[in-house]
Amino acid sequence: MAKHFDLLASYWTISGRAQPHSDREYSPWDFKDRVAAAARAGFTGIGIWHADLEHTLRKRSLKEMKRIMDDHGIRHIELEFLGDFFLEGEQKFQSDITKKMLLEAAEAFGAHHVKVGSFVKTDAPMSKVIDAFGALCREGAEHGTLVGWELMPFCDIDSVEKAVELVKGAGESNGGICLDLWHIAKLKIPYEKVARMPLKYITSVEVNDGTRECSWSLHEDTVNHRLFCGEGEFVPKRFVSLMLKAGYDGPWGIEVLNHEARGWSLDKLVKHAFDTTIAQFPGQAKTAAARRKKTATRPKTAKRAARAKARKPRAAKRPVRRKAASRRRR
Repeated sequence: MAKHFDLLASYWTISGRAQPHSDREYSPWDFKDRVAAAARAGFTGIGIWHADLEHTLRKRSLKEMKRIMDDHGIRHIELEFLGDFFLEGEQKFQSDITKKMLLEAAEAFGAHHVKVGSFVKTDAPMSKVIDAFGALCREGAEHGTLVGWELMPFCDIDSVEKAVELVKGAGESNGGICLDLWHIAKLKIPYEKVARMPLKYITSVEVNDGTRECSWSLHEDTVNHRLFCGEGEFVPKRFVSLMLKAGYDGPWGIEVLNHEARGWSLDKLVKHAFDTTIAQFPGQAKTAAARRKKTATRPKTAKRAARAKARKPRAAKRPVRRKAASRRRR
């Protein structure tokens, strides 16, 4: 029997026409619809962005959101994104507001982790970043969640060495690094080097695909031109294989920000995301094909059941018709 792998539909993969780094970062699709669609496709986890969480909480409570996820078998939850918590002034003030919301949600949902970091390089000394990260991890522990800093080319933590220094320096067992294949590929970090990181320092892993080089900016590339697994040059299957050999056994996120995919229907989006991702895992190609076949036959099965149900009243009249025919033969 093929091993089961838990896939997590990262927020930006299933957010539709939400626009990154704008005042419309929340999804136009209802939270319940996204959860249901992700579950139908095969996902056992989802991601929730802070702006979308705030937007959703205007209509639903944390308790209701938790019930929706439980009802659909979603058991791995990623909450993101917390930045600026290691800075000062207004940036820190606004970050603290977001932190409170994310940590309360993490506790209510039993979240796997909260993703943190920075989208820009700062002048903050490494010692200050380490101290702030350690303090944040301790707060996260009080809410029962892991805290993962996302390694990115845009921020101060942009290498395996700095990532290890951060987590080791913080010294908190619930603190670690969130690994995103897109960032790793763009930083030109060998996959083998990533796989040699201490396993206890890895909070989560995300896969996707893309091109090694591009003619536009790195920011434009990350928010509009990521690709689904197997559609680019990153060879995600090799990365997955190395991380599995290293012992990673947590949920696997799929994070694709793509301007064309934002125009797809929700069902098309989640199905394509799941099928292309699960195909990167050993022994899963046939499983994915079976899922597609099963999904394709569901409407026909439903139609046959409906027709059978409609025929039931007529079945009771058949003996009468046969009796009448018998009389005609006599």
